[in-house]
Amino acid sequence: MLPMFRPTTLALLLAATWPLAAPAEQAAAPAAADAGAQPADPAWILPRLAQPLPARTDFVEVRGSALLKAPLRVSGEYRRPDADTLVREVREPYAETTTIRTGAKPGQGEVSIVRAGKPPRRFSLSRAPELVALQASFGALLGGDRAELERHYTLAAQGTRRQWSIAMTPKDAQVAARVREIVLLGRDEELRCIETRPARGSEQQRTLLASAARAAAGVADASQLAALCRSHGPAR
Repeated sequence: MLPMFRPTTLALLLAATWPLAAPAEQAAAPAAADAGAQPADPAWILPRLAQPLPARTDFVEVRGSALLKAPLRVSGEYRRPDADTLVREVREPYAETTTIRTGAKPGQGEVSIVRAGKPPRRFSLSRAPELVALQASFGALLGGDRAELERHYTLAAQGTRRQWSIAMTPKDAQVAARVREIVLLGRDEELRCIETRPARGSEQQRTLLASAARAAAGVADASQLAALCRSHGPAR
C-alpha cells in the first residue's frame, strides 16, 4: 500500500517538539498513544488498507525450497488498474508479467503470463482456483472489503493496532489443499508483508510490500528480511 501520515504519529511528534502546547493538546498525546496499544481486529484494520483505483505497490518476494541452496528472491510491482484486474510485474532477477482478469462469475476470467524471450501463455482461471482466491483477496484488501475476504477465508487477528497480524485460513477445499494459511502483517494502517504457508511442508513464501519492500533493497539475509516483514524495522 502507499505510505501515508498517521494521525497518532503526528500527534506524538507534536507533543515531543512543541513544549508550549496548550494543556488540552498535551492531554491528547497519551490518548493517541493508548489508541495504538488497543487490540487489533479485522473490523479496524481492513477499512484502513483501502486504496482508490488504480492502485500499486512495490514487492519483494522470498521463496524457500529444499532444491535451492538459498531462497529465491524476486522483486517488482503489483498493480490493480481496475476492480477486475491484478498485474504482478517481476523486474528482478528476470522480467515477467502475470495478469489476472476475472469474469462476471466466480471462476471465469483469464491468466496471461509474458516472460522475456518466450511466447505468451494464457489459460482460464477455472484451471487455477487458487488464483481466483488470490485476485479476490488482493481486490478485497485494496478495497477494504471485509465481507468479500470472509467469503474466501476465516479471519483471526492478533497484536495491537500499532503492530498486527491477520491469519486467513482458506474455506475452499481446492485452495486449502495447497495453502494452509495466509498471514497479513502490518503496522498502523500499512500492510507490510504477506506470508503464505503451504498445506504440506514448511517452505513458506514471504512477500514484502510498500515501505518494507523498499527497505529490503540490498538486504539478502533471511532473518533481516523476516524482521522487516514482521515490522521490526525503524518506525516511519
